[in-house]
Amino acid sequence: MIKYLIQKEFLQIRRNAFLPRLIILFPIVIMCVMPWVMSMEVKNIRVSVVDHDRTTQSQRLVHQVEASRYFIFCGQEPSYQAALAQVEHGTSDVILEIKDGQYLIAANAVNGTKGGMGSAYLSQIVASAMEKQVDGKTALAGNGPQGAVLFLYNKHQNYKLYMIPALFAIIMMLMTGFLPTLNIVGEKEAGTIEQINVTPVSKWAFILAKLIPYWIIALFVITISLLLAWSVYGITCAGSLLWVYVLALLLALFFSSLGLIISNYSDTMQQAIFVMWFFVVCILLLSGLFTPTRSMPHWAYLTTYVNPMHYFIDAIRTVFVRGGGFAAIVHQLIALLAIGILMSGWAVQSYKKNS
Repeated sequence: MIKYLIQKEFLQIRRNAFLPRLIILFPIVIMCVMPWVMSMEVKNIRVSVVDHDRTTQSQRLVHQVEASRYFIFCGQEPSYQAALAQVEHGTSDVILEIKDGQYLIAANAVNGTKGGMGSAYLSQIVASAMEKQVDGKTALAGNGPQGAVLFLYNKHQNYKLYMIPALFAIIMMLMTGFLPTLNIVGEKEAGTIEQINVTPVSKWAFILAKLIPYWIIALFVITISLLLAWSVYGITCAGSLLWVYVLALLLALFFSSLGLIISNYSDTMQQAIFVMWFFVVCILLLSGLFTPTRSMPHWAYLTTYVNPMHYFIDAIRTVFVRGGGFAAIVHQLIALLAIGILMSGWAVQSYKKNS
């Protein structure tokens, strides 16, 4: 019985002129476009310099700022007020003032990310210049300290390597979440759900037949994403691909169950889409995908304990970037499995079948 119900689901997907194209094109577009634009690396920061000292050291610092790939050098201004006027007119983002060997960095924080990162980049250049001056003096005495930074994972600090596992999560969430959301409610609007309700098909068999196709779609989508990450960016999984697929299936179990729950309680497609969008935004923003969860307020951090996306992102980055195995992600696997089973049981119970 389940076999024929699953076959029915795939026939409905195939006969839809839009869904097969969406399933194929969506991961391709996301993987080929988003790694280039979803970057926390801020560039093209316009900086104005006010150099009162006009010394060799200050001019060397100005040339370092000018040569940086992060900044657009807007020239030197005669006074701080003149540089501030450039910021107020929107032609400059950061001001570097050099006076009596002291350095003042003033950033336009209307765009908080750009202002914060811009001032941080500029501070690093100034600190590096000051260290070179100190090292030059201590080197003459023969006791200059030596230091180095060692990156254990993602050694080249490639942001694409950090974002690609997160894009896996977004693709899985949208593909295995929204499609099931529109499934049952779509049959309600078409009237075909009444034909199922008068058959002897059990609720478990019916819901399972609704879930399995989206698990298969999840495997197909994650395979395309892995192939694109390898062929386009040369990025491969540092750990076992088996755990990537296991994590994808567990996340698909949660989102497909959530979609069916929303579809069971909804009467129209518009209602189902808006409810699903509400949950998707909350789950995504509270998952730690873009910002560290430890930076959240304590009450917001507590929500990560029941957020499956948080467990998935933590586990997929552990496997994909760090090469972790079962022992490194067993906690996340158990949490995802428990939440998925709970949601699938809810999906069955929430389906009202009139036999």
